[in-house]
Amino acid sequence: MSRSPRSPGWSTLRLRFGGWLLLTSFLLAGLGSVWADWDFAQILQTAEKRYGPLGLARGRIEAWSQMLQSEHNQPEREQLNAVNRFFNQQLSFQDDTRIWRQTDYWATPVESLIKGAADCEDYALAKYFSLRHLGIPSEKLRITYVKALTQNQAHMVLTFYSSPMADPLVLDNLIGEIRPASQRKDLLPVYAFNAEGLYLPGANGGKRSSDSKKLSRWQDVLKKMQSEGFAVGEG
Repeated sequence: MSRSPRSPGWSTLRLRFGGWLLLTSFLLAGLGSVWADWDFAQILQTAEKRYGPLGLARGRIEAWSQMLQSEHNQPEREQLNAVNRFFNQQLSFQDDTRIWRQTDYWATPVESLIKGAADCEDYALAKYFSLRHLGIPSEKLRITYVKALTQNQAHMVLTFYSSPMADPLVLDNLIGEIRPASQRKDLLPVYAFNAEGLYLPGANGGKRSSDSKKLSRWQDVLKKMQSEGFAVGEG
């Protein structure tokens, strides 16, 4: 997938998402309390009923719970570092055909921790839901589909906007360090989404191009997490 004249880079994504980020920051400011209600004792019990004996995975899920507890009320950058480091260390990269015997499967964080392995979108999803639980509003987060130019393949990362006009930070399983998007010349953004919608670079002046409710795999993940005992709202 080569860069075309109609395929803007990270700076265009940043500028054109700005207005929507400002609007949603006011609309969603009061929703964080929903995410704080995660009962990991019940979640573990439900996981064993759904997926069978957890074995070593119990320790990984408990470590996730402990990490989240330790990061509550920490500065956002510390939360980003902790969450990014946790999943990059706990999960080994494998593609969906090897993990799930499917060409494209979006796993919940519990499913990934049970397997101890994840495809790129599973890392991004696990980091997104963890940071939402820690109180970071969804308008600051984007699950972003990119082309990894070095590997010449589709890839997914999580991006974080500290402010509407900020250079977003990229949380990636390919490298351990969180870097600004302007320093990730190896990634070409294609589209991004979160609870508020789907965003296409350059589409409609950068306004929300579609509703994320139309993303069936995203909706499937939300439903699975709710059935696992997580309060996630609409993401």
